[in-house]
Amino acid sequence: MKIDMKKNGILLLSALLIASLIFTESSSLYAQTSAGSSATTEARYLYNMPTAGVLKRGTYAIEGWAHSEGGTILLASVGLSNRFTFGISYGATNLIGSGNPKGNKYPGVMARYRLLDEEIAFPAITLGFESQGRGNWIGNRYERKAPGLFAVASKNFEMLGFITFHGGVSYSALEREDDASPNFFFGVEKTIGQEISIYGQFDAGLNDDTTPSFGNGRGFLDLGVRWFAGSGITIEVNFSNVLDNYKNIGAINRSIRLEYVGLF
Repeated sequence: MKIDMKKNGILLLSALLIASLIFTESSSLYAQTSAGSSATTEARYLYNMPTAGVLKRGTYAIEGWAHSEGGTILLASVGLSNRFTFGISYGATNLIGSGNPKGNKYPGVMARYRLLDEEIAFPAITLGFESQGRGNWIGNRYERKAPGLFAVASKNFEMLGFITFHGGVSYSALEREDDASPNFFFGVEKTIGQEISIYGQFDAGLNDDTTPSFGNGRGFLDLGVRWFAGSGITIEVNFSNVLDNYKNIGAINRSIRLEYVGLF
């Protein structure tokens, strides 16, 4: 029997949306946030690349991305222990707007394990895998490749609030057909008061700089701001591809991410 992955994916996207509404309504008293100096949970991404952040046991996150061409990605993840986080995701183009939605070819999966906790002299280190990229699904890949296999370190310092540095390496195992090179990335995020964080990320794009890849070889610079809106809801605005590294896609891409983090 042939399985229609795109049809089933749309159903998965709908189920994730319904589940997010149920969980958000039932656990608002236990809401968490990943923005500002009063953050109660760690940020797990900058733009497309992971940090060493994980969800604590009994904590879950529902995230929704809105991007170009009416595209939407919905992610649901849960802390199965204080070190291990697991999640699933799915996206579609033209979900918002007229016409028929076009689902991504595959659902995404994420698993990450905190190998070492942060100490005064050492960063936190997390190993993991993620198959969910950013932007639309085009041909056999996302506009911005998924991290794939990754190892990332994060170190936090107090400085007019907090400043956190991230750096890691990745290998896009499922999107290696056009460029199989390993990649590296680094970034920084800074709290602005109790409810706001800003970030900058440089994704070297070494896995996306040879023909027929999308990148021109300059790498990707991404910027964003994250704001805790209350009741467990964090709103993030992203400005990606600031260096205009795409060959055939517009320069700065704008997207919005909504996050809800709560406790079971």
